[in-house]
Amino acid sequence: MRDRGLLVGGLALFVAVITFPVWYNVAAGTPTRGPEPVRPAGTGRCVGPTEYMRASHMSLLMAWRDDVVRGQDRNFVGPDGKTYAKSLTRTCLGCHTSKAEFCDRCHDYGAVKLTCWECHIDPASLRKAQR
Repeated sequence: MRDRGLLVGGLALFVAVITFPVWYNVAAGTPTRGPEPVRPAGTGRCVGPTEYMRASHMSLLMAWRDDVVRGQDRNFVGPDGKTYAKSLTRTCLGCHTSKAEFCDRCHDYGAVKLTCWECHIDPASLRKAQR
């Protein structure tokens, strides 16, 4: 029991080191909210509500991919009753034309690697190549 002070000191140092990033950000005044992606101007509604799309867009895109590739199901009926094509290129990229301003802002912030662009072409880079 003579090591109690050493043990408590070691635990306190461990907690201080582990929680340092949190305390550093609080002291520096770093915002806790992620970036706000630039929404496309003049477009209608998205295929789902904003909060759902922020939280679950990847699940939706993966489900669409599986439905189209494996089940040949190419239509999606949104919560508003409107029918959309299950297509990243025709549906999503029809409105969200800037990968840098829309996709990359949040994915860079969250350090998330996008695999969409391994098969799909970024519309902005396609327009630049056509010039």
